[in-house]
Amino acid sequence: MKNLIRICLVVILLFLLSFTLQAQEQYAKLEKNRNIQAKGLVHQLNKTKDTLILRSDKKINYLYSINKDYGRELDFRVDTTSYRLPLNKLTKGKHVFVAVQSPMRIVFVVKILKEIPIKNPEEIVAEDLVAVEPEKEVYPNN
Repeated sequence: MKNLIRICLVVILLFLLSFTLQAQEQYAKLEKNRNIQAKGLVHQLNKTKDTLILRSDKKINYLYSINKDYGRELDFRVDTTSYRLPLNKLTKGKHVFVAVQSPMRIVFVVKILKEIPIKNPEEIVAEDLVAVEPEKEVYPNN
């Protein structure tokens, strides 16, 4: 009887634990470049895993990504030492990123696990607010 109660408790705990793990799903996964020559470029995801953060002591010239269909989704000039890229612009799947720091190219992989919701706070605020012309108050002269 004691073993049955213990087994039931373990099953219940595993069941509850599976719900808590699903609540912490990630949007993306980063596979870093571990090459010693690429240590000058810090590439990481933010805490919510929806933005790619790039930092370097040298200037990052270009950044482009190649998706699973071998097409370039992103291709632009950065020309700065730090950059934040929102990942909601990318499709679901594997993306190979190339950060160009002349003459070096640093390659790393970002896997988009599920669609990232697009947050647009200006539109949300604009829908809630209604412009009303203020009424003019007339004060009698005393």
